[in-house]
Amino acid sequence: MIARIFFILLLLIILPDLYVDLHYLRKKKGYTFWKRILWWVPAIIMVVYTCYLATVRDFAPDPVDSLFLYLLLLGLLVFPKVLFALFSFSGWLICRLNNSKKNWGNLIGFLLALFIIFVVVYGSTAGLRKLRISNIDYYSADLPASFDGYRIVHFSDAHVGSFSGRNSRVLERIIDSINAQHGDMIVFTGDLQNIRATELDEVQSILSRLQCKDGVYSVLGNHDYSMYMHRDSATMRMNEILLQRKEISIGWHLLMNEHRTLYRGKDSLVIAGMENDGLPPFPPKGDIEKTLNGVKEGAFVVMLQHDPSAWKRHIIPDGRSQLTLSGHTHGGQVKLFGFSPVMLNYDEYSGYYEEGDHAIYVSNGVGGFIPFRFGVPAEISVITLHRK
Repeated sequence: MIARIFFILLLLIILPDLYVDLHYLRKKKGYTFWKRILWWVPAIIMVVYTCYLATVRDFAPDPVDSLFLYLLLLGLLVFPKVLFALFSFSGWLICRLNNSKKNWGNLIGFLLALFIIFVVVYGSTAGLRKLRISNIDYYSADLPASFDGYRIVHFSDAHVGSFSGRNSRVLERIIDSINAQHGDMIVFTGDLQNIRATELDEVQSILSRLQCKDGVYSVLGNHDYSMYMHRDSATMRMNEILLQRKEISIGWHLLMNEHRTLYRGKDSLVIAGMENDGLPPFPPKGDIEKTLNGVKEGAFVVMLQHDPSAWKRHIIPDGRSQLTLSGHTHGGQVKLFGFSPVMLNYDEYSGYYEEGDHAIYVSNGVGGFIPFRFGVPAEISVITLHRK
């Protein structure tokens, strides 16, 4: 991860400190050699830290906590100075052009730097612990009468490697909250791990607590395919197999391009699960024909698919799935003034969408590879099915 943007990070670390040093600190009386060294110590530490992480072969080190600490330090020590230097320099240029002395860029940059620090601190602490229960009523004329009022509890993107240590208490609260909804079925729409299946070792007992009448059904997400490991193909394949075995061992019904049928008397409901079907660089493993092979015409189908972009690409054109449940986007994890960066990449990125007789609900997820949320709390959704 760090190796891909190594030189950009070095510039972001060094240039703001150099600007403040040359433009402000050197002009002050009493700015001795040792004070200058003291000013540069954080930047030197960040440069060394960056060089270390750039040597890691995988997308992130093992354990991943060292990356989380690095990202936290970037947010507290580097990005605020980048903003200040950028606005200060812009203000200085404007002053030169207008022959004025008041550099308003200093004030704007300082206030934005404080705001970034607030966002980072809040998003890494209180924002990470927020949990929202979303209740959705879904109506369809195709729903069999016996399933009227059927409740599906949906969660996604656990990224359990980010719930290690003290954060495991947050995961326990999430699992307890899912059970507290008393759903007829629980579904999980992918990204159980960050990178390695061994991340589950610490939390398997927590995940196995999930219980409901018709069981827990799950699919795989892009993080569940070892795409963030840089190892030989055999090692990567074994990691995928290990994850699948662990998922099954905790009592979940893992659906890999397959479906199951639930019965209430003569009525039935199909729960189908496609493997991840994403656009590059995400793995296109989904096969909707295989997933729905043998499903009778007119059946009511709930489709689990990690990547919501597959809804318009494959699921709607196929026409057999009335309701699709997805995740993947995390709602962007950050939302400021109604804007989230993920809105630029996905038409369906958070919440409920309809097109004709088809609907999709995209969960904001309960975790994330980076343990950080601001304006987008973790989400458990409860979808209640109603017959029109």
